[in-house]
Amino acid sequence: MRSDEGEGPGGGGRTRRALWVEESARRQRMPDPVRTSAVRAVLIVALTLTQATITFYLTLTASWLAFPMALGAVAGTIVATWGVLDVWITRQTWNQRYGVVSEPSSTARLRRREARRAERAAVRSAARAPRNGPGRIPGEDGGLAVFGRR
Repeated sequence: MRSDEGEGPGGGGRTRRALWVEESARRQRMPDPVRTSAVRAVLIVALTLTQATITFYLTLTASWLAFPMALGAVAGTIVATWGVLDVWITRQTWNQRYGVVSEPSSTARLRRREARRAERAAVRSAARAPRNGPGRIPGEDGGLAVFGRR
């Protein structure tokens, strides 16, 4: 018998642990559009920070490239801000369209349960009531008695 089949030298019938073990994630995976915009935002922010760092060093060395790079860094900052806002907007849109999980609170659940119990009790009491005829006693003493009204 081979050592990887469960019994090895001194193994005593133990099974080997699998190489890949699935573990449940602590947090759910982000939806694809949100993840795409998040990756895009991270790349834009990384490039903008790199450009800002290079601009800083070019400014220290008094290079002629410092001014065009500074303009590019300002533009990159605006684009990076939009990228981060895009993640937030995409996430909110996704949650509004697909991510609404409607779970009643315990208070709402309790109120509905009490209303169902009251309704069942009313049905039971109506079923137990004696049935002597119609539920209304006709009255002939009003001026609208001709029309069936009191």
